[in-house]
Amino acid sequence: MNKRLFLILTLTLMGVTSRAQSLEECQRAAQNNYPLINQYGLIERTTALTVDNIAKGWWPQVTATAQATLQSDVASWPSELRDMMSGMGVDLKGLKKDQYRVGIDVNQTVYDGGTINSQRAIAIEQGKVLAAQNEVNLYNVSKRVNEMYFALLLLNEQITLNNDLQKLLDGNERKLESMAKNGTAAKSDWQNVKAERLKAVQQGTDLESQKRMLQAMLATFCGIDVKNVTKPALIVTDAQNNRPELRLFDAQLRLADAQEKALDAALKPKVSVFAQGYYGYPGYNMFHDMMSRKWTLNAMIGARVTWNIGALYTRKNDKTKLQLQRDMTLSNREVFLYNNRLDVVRLNEEIDRYRKLMTNDNEIITLRTAVRKAAESKLVHGIIDVNDLVREINQENAARVQQSIHEIEMLKQIYDKKYTTNN
Repeated sequence: MNKRLFLILTLTLMGVTSRAQSLEECQRAAQNNYPLINQYGLIERTTALTVDNIAKGWWPQVTATAQATLQSDVASWPSELRDMMSGMGVDLKGLKKDQYRVGIDVNQTVYDGGTINSQRAIAIEQGKVLAAQNEVNLYNVSKRVNEMYFALLLLNEQITLNNDLQKLLDGNERKLESMAKNGTAAKSDWQNVKAERLKAVQQGTDLESQKRMLQAMLATFCGIDVKNVTKPALIVTDAQNNRPELRLFDAQLRLADAQEKALDAALKPKVSVFAQGYYGYPGYNMFHDMMSRKWTLNAMIGARVTWNIGALYTRKNDKTKLQLQRDMTLSNREVFLYNNRLDVVRLNEEIDRYRKLMTNDNEIITLRTAVRKAAESKLVHGIIDVNDLVREINQENAARVQQSIHEIEMLKQIYDKKYTTNN
């Protein structure tokens, strides 16, 4: 590989690895990295298994039984008949007090009044509620990303301005050092500016440390290597609310509706067919078993209608509880929307405030720069002392810092509004 190709590949790789991450990329990465993301699959699988189990209520229900009993008394022959038959040489033994049976009962539901379908609907709606709650929890991750991302953006701006301040102070320091050597400026003036430059270096070191800490936090939270961040574009948001909390409230209301349908299904009769069979003693032929005392095979088939009216006892209270549950959900929804509207109003005011502040930032910086340049000229001609120059340099730097704060804070408020309405 020739040197030119190696240099091109190296620069390409450096460009890829140093590419800045956008806010949207960090938010997506944070949500994919957050442990709650795994719960979507768990909720879906749990719901599917629950629904499958409920659907098996239509399958034949098979019960195997084994029973051994010892009774205090059993059916017996009348003593007159037993004595008469004994005289004829026939022994009427009667039933034994110890009885045994091993059998299988099969029950097949034919009509359940909609109970299984209502339970299936409840399980599905419960899964949707859990998924919606998980979506709400995951959505809150974006807020935490916003806080770290814009704080990192502001630090980047402050580091850039600090570097500019250091260069400006360094230029004046070199100028004053030369003047001090030529006897046209006091040595203390040069030392004063040098001290200010070293102070700016210290501030830069502190800012760099804060940046590394925030980068590490954001990288850990997002699960990606955050090399740098880029300033997001100005966006226009509308008042339409698409927060996941609203979908959670809707899911809770649908769950209450499904639970109410289950109350109606509980009042309907149930129809089933059944088959019973057992091998044991005694069997269904009682007279035969009273004489032979042998184990026999026995079977029975039939149909059954059951109607449990016990659900009527609690129906009124159950329906009232469901209505209270709906009312509470609707109340929570109204409270959420009310607070959300207040947040939007506050954010709109903040955005307008920063826009108004920014209208004068450029002019203030232009004026401060002109004053600082004039102070540099006056210092050379001995009209002002170095303290006045340092003050003007700091005021110019403060104006630039204020401009960056206003811009980043306005962007943050805009994206906070986007988070508040999710549009």
